[in-house]
Amino acid sequence: GCVTDWDGLTCWPRATFGEVVQVPCPRFFEEITNIHGSVLQRNCTQEAYWSEPFPPYTVACGFDESSTKGPEDQKSYYSAFWRVYTAGYAASVTSLITALIVFAAFRKFHCTRNYIHMHLFVSFILRAIAVFIKDAVLFADETMDHCLMSTVACKAAVAFFQFSILANFFWLLIEGIYLQTLLLLTFVSDKKYVWWFIFTGWGAPTAVMFAWVLTRIHQQNTGCWDDDENGVVLWIIKGPILLTVLINFIIFINVIRILVHKLKSQEGGGSHSSHFLRLAKSTLLLIPLFGVHYVVFAFFPETTGLEARLYIELGLGSFQGFVVALLYCFSNAEVQSELKKQLCKWQYQEYLNFIHKHRTLSRENSPVNYVTQLSLLEKISPKRKTSLYQNGVTSV
Repeated sequence: GCVTDWDGLTCWPRATFGEVVQVPCPRFFEEITNIHGSVLQRNCTQEAYWSEPFPPYTVACGFDESSTKGPEDQKSYYSAFWRVYTAGYAASVTSLITALIVFAAFRKFHCTRNYIHMHLFVSFILRAIAVFIKDAVLFADETMDHCLMSTVACKAAVAFFQFSILANFFWLLIEGIYLQTLLLLTFVSDKKYVWWFIFTGWGAPTAVMFAWVLTRIHQQNTGCWDDDENGVVLWIIKGPILLTVLINFIIFINVIRILVHKLKSQEGGGSHSSHFLRLAKSTLLLIPLFGVHYVVFAFFPETTGLEARLYIELGLGSFQGFVVALLYCFSNAEVQSELKKQLCKWQYQEYLNFIHKHRTLSRENSPVNYVTQLSLLEKISPKRKTSLYQNGVTSV
């Protein structure tokens, strides 16, 4: 029969002699032509050669060669888009690592609230790294035969990418749960919940990924696991993410209700109220910002609104880590105050070092110092000691 063939646009699976194989048009043609559901056919001849696609790509996929928006234009568009989201993820990683260093370096920031923020930072860093790894493994080589792209490395890269997305949403959920815990359990130490938060934030995504990988292996072990998934496999990932978004939305409404009640009754007055409001402002902004878009696209096929998905999930999504670092660290008044104090300490220490060095040099270059040094040399000079010894003997 005919072996698996990659014609540069579509992967044609293995076929027996005389078999006619049907495959859908490549997805990027649908973006160009807005024609969906078209199919291509190829026949496996008796000589074990594939026939030319029929109808041709231009006819079956509705592509007009005279169109100003061709595959090369689409390729250029995606290339420019890749540069944008790569820059976004690079900016996010840089800002998040800086925020992690700030929280780790200052003992004042070692508290449950910031520990949770740091885990959220790590989840966003992992997401950016996962995108870089996925791009390097799947799209670095343009001559790659995508029919043979079914290695353990590429599957692991896709699985890691899915895990990072799950971890993102679960740690956003933890942020919401922690905020509500602070507001409801005012007199209970939040340290007792830290390990439960950590276990949920990393354990739940791990369990979901374990189930997804096993289902993929046994039900849809095709390609590099980055193709369109059937219903069961798809909802193993989508289901938990939608659940976290739904719970966060409920928390969003409930926290607003609690805050309004506390402010009206003056129960949350003082420094604690200020602390709650700052945390609430950041968390309540993140919950709808990073969850609503997923709900909008969750119930539509992957091919629906592909360009809008790219803009929101990759274009804007690549800067989410930067926004998180800005809200929880760089715009935080406590962090700014502590950094200013540390900067003043460093400047004062540099000033003291300069003064000490200047005084040392002045002392070394002083004429009085030369006289002192000469007198010391005379005292310890061997000649002087010998003459004194001889004078002593003469007197005897």
